[in-house]
Amino acid sequence: MSKSAQEEVYRVFSEIESLFSPGAEDYSSPLVLDLFQRGLKVYHDSNGCFDITVAPLSRIWGFFDKSYVVPAPDHVKSVLKLIGMEKIVQKDEVLILLPGMELDWGAIAKGYGIDLASKSLQKMGISRGFINAGGDLFCWGKNPSGQPWNIGIKHPRESGFLGVLSIQDLGAATTGDYQRYFLKDGIRYHHVFNPRTGYPAQGKQSVTVCGPETLICDALSTALFVSQEPEIILEKFPDYGAIIVDADGNLSFLGKAYTFNPME
Repeated sequence: MSKSAQEEVYRVFSEIESLFSPGAEDYSSPLVLDLFQRGLKVYHDSNGCFDITVAPLSRIWGFFDKSYVVPAPDHVKSVLKLIGMEKIVQKDEVLILLPGMELDWGAIAKGYGIDLASKSLQKMGISRGFINAGGDLFCWGKNPSGQPWNIGIKHPRESGFLGVLSIQDLGAATTGDYQRYFLKDGIRYHHVFNPRTGYPAQGKQSVTVCGPETLICDALSTALFVSQEPEIILEKFPDYGAIIVDADGNLSFLGKAYTFNPME
């Protein structure tokens, strides 16, 4: 990658980090308003399984400062009053939040940055490449061998890969219970919360979503992880496919089929 391309990627991600990191409160930036509307659509299409207002839950469970704790049920119940994207009002090009509400863009902002950076590089004339940011990625053109890009999907319980995706002009993102978690009394508590219960979502180890936009892959991987009926959500996103590992380690595929080769 040329120096100018590297500088452009750095510029995009610096802006994304400044606008969407925990504690950021610029609710009038055009990028913030744009991503809010994109996220709001996924919120509605997933029946609330994707929700950027879960930050107070992340905070009381200790995921922001790594002070991990299982909060009292009454504490969880009180925080649930602050959860729900329908509580946010957009007025005069600014987002208005209820007192105590806080946004967690972690399940969509990285994908957004990848999309913006990859589009910018393509406008600069870079005909092939990939951008990988912590497991979320976008590939365009063909690899140096003239083939689709091969992307390893991490195994949620073992070292090494679950399998390999072969993709071109597509994004991919994974949500897993192994990414941020703590153990207490033999129970794994992870960072992907069910917005309705206030507790970590149950039933899956990981969800990888592949499709045309990384930000949608990013948001959908969380929504499908939370949902008990992920196939209903994916019906609204026909260009996207999912690789799901359930709580018992079983592998399943939903939505559009992309080339995936499981490891032996």
